[in-house]
Amino acid sequence: MALRGGTRFTVPFEAVFPHGAVFVPDSIAEAQDFNEATRQRTPAKDKVTGERVWQCRVMDMDPELGARSREVSIKILSNVQPVPPVGPFQPVEFENLTVTPYVGSNGRLAYSFRATGMVAPKTVAESRRAAA
Repeated sequence: MALRGGTRFTVPFEAVFPHGAVFVPDSIAEAQDFNEATRQRTPAKDKVTGERVWQCRVMDMDPELGARSREVSIKILSNVQPVPPVGPFQPVEFENLTVTPYVGSNGRLAYSFRATGMVAPKTVAESRRAAA
């Protein structure tokens, strides 16, 4: 079986961010596509779903990252702008998170993350109720 470029794999939020993620304030923006021929930017549309693409930044709260970069960019597929939590540096989770591995321009393996929504994390009590 061969994997085609651009294959998206569904992953649980907890597998990518086991220690959680914190929204970087004022980081939601509509993603833009650049047309080389016309030299113009247009709002990006997801190639699979056709929905508009928004981009935000989060901080990975894994303590083992140390001084390395903790910032991760997440693309959110939604026809309306996602609403971030109120207040600076609030915890968030992403719904229907997918990862697309690719080889970056530096020749190293990289990942692109996409989701269909951004929500406040569930409390321990909510998680237990959902599991029951």
